[in-house]
Amino acid sequence: MSISLRFAIRWLSYPLVFGSCTAFMVWALYAGIPYWPTTLIVSAAGMLLIAGLERIQPFRRAWLEDHQDTLTDLLHMLVNLSVIQFTAEFLAELGDAVPASIRLFPIESPLWLQLLLVAAVLDLSLYVMHRISHRVHWLWRFHKIHHSAERLYWMNGERRHPLHAALMAGPGLVVLLISGAPPAVVATWFGILTVHLAFQHANLDYSVGWLRHVLGVAEVHRWHHKRDFEDAQVNFGEFSTLWDRMFGTFYDSAGKLGDADVGLHEKDYPRNYFGQFIDPLRPTSAYPAGHKSSQQDESATRS
Repeated sequence: MSISLRFAIRWLSYPLVFGSCTAFMVWALYAGIPYWPTTLIVSAAGMLLIAGLERIQPFRRAWLEDHQDTLTDLLHMLVNLSVIQFTAEFLAELGDAVPASIRLFPIESPLWLQLLLVAAVLDLSLYVMHRISHRVHWLWRFHKIHHSAERLYWMNGERRHPLHAALMAGPGLVVLLISGAPPAVVATWFGILTVHLAFQHANLDYSVGWLRHVLGVAEVHRWHHKRDFEDAQVNFGEFSTLWDRMFGTFYDSAGKLGDADVGLHEKDYPRNYFGQFIDPLRPTSAYPAGHKSSQQDESATRS
């Protein structure tokens, strides 16, 4: 591969692919084009472009190989995007029943301002739910599906238990839709976020330069997937790093994760979709290695 092509992929992938997808979805919002299936089509196109770029310039060549996870991750993605869509539609119906006197969302404001407000509310809500999911045992049992991935690539962003996907998105959606946020604006942001999450987990050697201190891209988010649990208590942000910086959970390093530095310590974690779906429902799901409660349990067992 030529140096110029490698340079272009490294520095232009995110601004061109993410930027063009975002621009198209925002244009569709302004043009009044129905968000369904527009956001789905544009998001899918963006993710497929990322998948193609991974094959050309991977961050880790070993992560290009199937780890008995491709079909499982595809099912996770299809199910979870449908769950989020259904959850948003359901809450929108409930929002219609809310008295107009308590609908505080500024629907008379410019669409770009409404989109920024939706982004801020959802980004904070997702950060909080994500961080709690690493501390509350029963939530971790659902969330650890996401951390069971032994490689990072474009589909990992949607590798979640469907119940946890709804729980992650639910609080922010409730606040927005009960306050009167237009469903089209909310759906547009979720479409934009979907493309960003594909970049956040991409096995692509790309960079956004100093913007990694602002955006939750792969350069910083990979540390969140480090196998050692305590080291992974960083960079919870789904889109921005603002909340990580504000609450002291931001981490950056010039180092790079190795091929085997991600995933769980559990060697027998299910690899198929059905096994991962029912695992959180079992009463024996353990705390992750390194968690204080796990260490306390081990001490109690030895004594």
